Amino acid sequence: MSDANAPRIALLGVPIEIGASQLGTLMGPDALRTAGIGRILNQLGFAVEDHGNMAKPDAAAAEGPPPANAKYYDTIKGWIRALSERSYTLARSGAVPIFMGGDHSLSMGSVNGVARYWQEQGRPLFVLWVDAHADYNTPQTTETGNMHGMSAAFLCGEPGLDNLLGGAPRASIGPDQLDLFGIRSIDPEEKKLVFERRVAIADMRAIDEFGVGVLIRKVIERVRARNGVLHVSFDVDFLDPTVAPGVGTTVPGGATYREAHLIMELLHDSGLVRSVDVVELNPFLDERGRTARVAVELIGSLFGLQITDRRTPSNAVLPGNGSG
Repeated sequence: MSDANAPRIALLGVPIEIGASQLGTLMGPDALRTAGIGRILNQLGFAVEDHGNMAKPDAAAAEGPPPANAKYYDTIKGWIRALSERSYTLARSGAVPIFMGGDHSLSMGSVNGVARYWQEQGRPLFVLWVDAHADYNTPQTTETGNMHGMSAAFLCGEPGLDNLLGGAPRASIGPDQLDLFGIRSIDPEEKKLVFERRVAIADMRAIDEFGVGVLIRKVIERVRARNGVLHVSFDVDFLDPTVAPGVGTTVPGGATYREAHLIMELLHDSGLVRSVDVVELNPFLDERGRTARVAVELIGSLFGLQITDRRTPSNAVLPGNGSG
């Protein structure tokens, strides 16, 4: 029997793949379900509402020529407008929404809707962009034209996709409310823009030097100091390809399994996370569902799954001390 007072999580699949260069992420939401995302959250005491997958929106009416260097703009525009509205509605319902992708272009809708809700509550939304890539390109800086690489820039109000939402509110965040975490691939013009905007970056060099614990606590402290809430936009290519091979844009030198779990556990302890994206899982490129399982385990850690019931050096009875 479910507890009527249990905290609620709303799952929404967003099977969009044309924002990326490689097809296959439209299968991501169902792979996460198969790997047990709903089951593990339910076991943690949440009332899980699965809203299914969004249907591909009807083509929007032409509104003049699309921006140059923004591939599939008109189709993605339909997804983003529909998702922004769904995201706002889910956040307003009181549930914690988890948007299951799909490529990272979906964040232009998911985060916009959530940010709009929190603006109405008078609390700033901070975004932790856990990703191998900065995704801070604009149509003017992009080398590929793939819109999944423009999502963080759009969220920070950068120009170039100004009519993406049509008449719906664009609830931009400030560049000081974005943290790029785990970055190890960034285009030259994109890099200039990130530095001009003074976006906080914890790249893999910083992670190697200081450790994820120190760096994540800095993010948490900044959010808490401004009475903010946190959206975690988790691209599975943040992980090293040896841990998570099922992505279309693998970059060597990513986070280890242990580092990723520590990040999620510290975020859970903070109590600040109010919404999540899980993006760029490509089951077509995966090895027997390994990446989907890892992603689900990490989401479990983000929502309170712990290993304290196992014998660890801190709680085990050591040999010779009466363990028998």
